[in-house]
Amino acid sequence: MIAGVVILNVIVLSPGLLGIEIGGSPLETASAVTLLIISLLVVLYGSYTLLFKPPAAKPVSVQLETREDYIAGLGRHRNVKVLKDDISLALDQMERIEKKKTALLQVLGRRFDPAELSFRKFHSVIMEVEKLFYLNIRGLLNKLSVFDAAEFAKFSADNASSRFSSSLIQKKTALYNEYLSYVKGCLGANEEILLKLDQLLLEITELGSADYSNVEEMPCMQELTALIGQTKLYQ
Repeated sequence: MIAGVVILNVIVLSPGLLGIEIGGSPLETASAVTLLIISLLVVLYGSYTLLFKPPAAKPVSVQLETREDYIAGLGRHRNVKVLKDDISLALDQMERIEKKKTALLQVLGRRFDPAELSFRKFHSVIMEVEKLFYLNIRGLLNKLSVFDAAEFAKFSADNASSRFSSSLIQKKTALYNEYLSYVKGCLGANEEILLKLDQLLLEITELGSADYSNVEEMPCMQELTALIGQTKLYQ
């Protein structure tokens, strides 16, 4: 932009080109002065833009690939008052599923050879259930990414009732509650997954005393397999 201003001034004011100069005819003088003032303003604005104006904020792309990514994603909402308990629960659930998965794999490793079909079946179900668990966390984070708690807090302030109709307030409140219900639904689904993993661990430890001709006949394995299948059906 600044280079363009310089070139324009050279073309307009150079005697060998347009040759407009200050001190010539009144029209030439006025044109030259106007051009110089405009050029000065453009240069000042360009300099301000380059030196002082903050760069435009770029949208942050949140990658959810590792466990740490999910923890960081949840952490961004940890200080939101209305979400504080839910975020704490989600982080606690992540700690618990990690411990339960470790315990299950240790028990399986002691009871079966990793090459055995039974071990592979158990392992496959555990990994698929873990994916389902994190799919719920992903859905929760996606919902929270478009939820503005601060906006609703301003809207629901005491003086809002005097500025907005009761119908609008009810609709806004219903939308707000829909966000929170979705979050609690994801947490409830993950709590159920954690319970089923506890049940699976108990059933594995009782394999010696139970009469199962196939691990797929175990009640908890059937429940987990059905849950995985249902989720894949709706994806």
